[in-house]
Amino acid sequence: MPADVNANGDIFGGWVMAQVDLAGSVLPSRIGQRMVTVAVNEFIFKQPVRVGDILSFYSSVRRVGRTSVTVDVEVYAERFHDQGRFVKVTEALLTYVAIDSEGKPQALPENAQIAAWRQAIERNAPSAAAQKN
Repeated sequence: MPADVNANGDIFGGWVMAQVDLAGSVLPSRIGQRMVTVAVNEFIFKQPVRVGDILSFYSSVRRVGRTSVTVDVEVYAERFHDQGRFVKVTEALLTYVAIDSEGKPQALPENAQIAAWRQAIERNAPSAAAQKN
């Protein structure tokens, strides 16, 4: 049996999780500080990933804290035997924290990237009036 395939012939979930962590870490790495995965807040396998599927990973920043960035990752598979058809196979929410040289959390810098994420989050957040309805 190949290393990354389970007995059903599907890709191991652990392999998919590793790829999600890599995809999710791309955005936090843009701030120029060392960032590490501190939490997998949510991970949902919606469909199996099959050998031959072509995977696409889409990440977006959901939250920016004092020391951390929370990233939403969605994974879509283009099925090998049904090309042109995409299905969502996985979704996850991961939190990355900035650390110093001793591995202790440190504050995120106030730079253009952080400001842009905060503006985008604010712009996309439902208004208080819409939440009451």
